[in-house]
Amino acid sequence: MTMTKVAPPALMTDQVFAAIHQAIMSGDMPAGYRLRIRDIAAQVGTSVMPVREAIRRLEETGLAERIPHKGAVVRGLTLDELVHVYDARRVLEVAAARQGARAISAADTEAMQRHYERILTAVAGGDLVGALDADEAMLETLYRAGGNPVLSELVRALWQRCRAYKIAGAHRAAEESDESAWSLYQPQLIEAARNNDTRAAATLTEQSLRHAIRRIQAQLTKQRTRQP
Repeated sequence: MTMTKVAPPALMTDQVFAAIHQAIMSGDMPAGYRLRIRDIAAQVGTSVMPVREAIRRLEETGLAERIPHKGAVVRGLTLDELVHVYDARRVLEVAAARQGARAISAADTEAMQRHYERILTAVAGGDLVGALDADEAMLETLYRAGGNPVLSELVRALWQRCRAYKIAGAHRAAEESDESAWSLYQPQLIEAARNNDTRAAATLTEQSLRHAIRRIQAQLTKQRTRQP
């Protein structure tokens, strides 16, 4: 008799973590969403144990938090944390942009251009999450060219930590028909990379992040004024 092998517990937890992580990254589980263990277990078709372990991992990565009388929820949005996260992003990403622009190849700058075209296509189709994915892919191409994998990993971790903020900012841009979120800095950054202009790449990266934080702050303030 032949039987299908059961996935090891660790692998099952990885799969559940990946499923919840993707839901958070896509905005399907927005900030404040309650991570009810039994409900999630029923949705993904597992016992509660791998779900409980996956949520613990999410808490360790800063994507979830425990709220009294509510349990685990997708980490909420606060103006204070927004400032802290984006301050850290500026320090790391300005350095990553400078290093990347110094060493990037012509093939990688063409890859950046293709990612930028994906951004525009996604925005035109109303796919804001897809636009964010393409924007991160474009930036990662530049940052990875700098040859410091630890720096790139730290930047990606911060992107995950602030994904809900980035989604809020994208919605703000869409509501205000603000095309600058997608077209003001990206073409200039690609050009700076083509020219191996480290100063311009660093300056544009800092300006872009400052622009983003102002947009997100406006959206969070707007949302708070709507709350009863």
